[in-house]
Amino acid sequence: MDAPSEPRLELLVRTMTLEADGVLSVGLVHPDGKPLPAWEPGAHLDLEIGGLTRQYSLCGDPHDLSGYRIGVLDEPSSRGGSRYVHTRLRPGQRVTATGPRNHFALDGAERYVFIAGGIGITPILPMAREAERRSVPYTLVHGGRTRASMAFGAELAALGGDVLRHPQDELGHIDLAAALDGVGPGTLVYCCGPEPLLAAVEAACPAGLLRVERFAAPAVEPSGDDTAFDVECRASGVTVTVGGGTSVLAAVEAAGVPVGSSCRDGICGTCETRVLQGTPDHRDFVLSDTEHASNATMMICVSRCASGPLVLDL
Repeated sequence: MDAPSEPRLELLVRTMTLEADGVLSVGLVHPDGKPLPAWEPGAHLDLEIGGLTRQYSLCGDPHDLSGYRIGVLDEPSSRGGSRYVHTRLRPGQRVTATGPRNHFALDGAERYVFIAGGIGITPILPMAREAERRSVPYTLVHGGRTRASMAFGAELAALGGDVLRHPQDELGHIDLAAALDGVGPGTLVYCCGPEPLLAAVEAACPAGLLRVERFAAPAVEPSGDDTAFDVECRASGVTVTVGGGTSVLAAVEAAGVPVGSSCRDGICGTCETRVLQGTPDHRDFVLSDTEHASNATMMICVSRCASGPLVLDL
């Protein structure tokens, strides 16, 4: 995948709707009523809110470009984005966004299994609708703490596929063995939700058939060589040394090279940068194995240099 070059958009907040306990949907339109850029299921926006940049999956209709819709959970451990949306963002205000971009695209398959936990339903809902449009059979399981906390229930009920809503307080944890029964060649599994759910699905799903989108980076043991290395920023004419305790992103920012970023954990894709020379040591959770092997781009907030010289299109 090429490094992102999506347009910056000024959007007007048209609607805000309480979809479930602690979940607001936000309807966004062009201030002049113009059609918005096209998107496909799995895409997200980078939204600039309250001095922060945060990623929100698009959960509306890709065939209706008169507006976008995102779903936002009021997360107690929020770093500021969701709290701002719930407490300060209001209809009539304007926000700046970048995108849409898509690291969670719906690939072709003979059958789909969609598994969503909580607010993880936001990218999955358009995928299920697209599966119906393609006449591809699917199973969708949506889990949540309580039925009242699970957003978009009426829209899920209106779908024509095999849809199961699974409140934990009533039914316990999702039965992954049942959800993944019969998964094999020809089936793709898409999962979005909290890390324990993703880890459980990763452990249960046959290799090569799973696509995931994360809210947070999983805990992993340090890997690779963290010794210092040099990075040439070709477009800026700047070369920086990246120390063992410093990321490429932090080093180039300190040198005055502007780079878009958000999570700094290798999960959002905002800092994806084109590699012109050298081999990255990929440590992100966004790019696929195939994209890692191509070494065309890297997430400079976490990834390092495997062999140099490392030259980036910055």
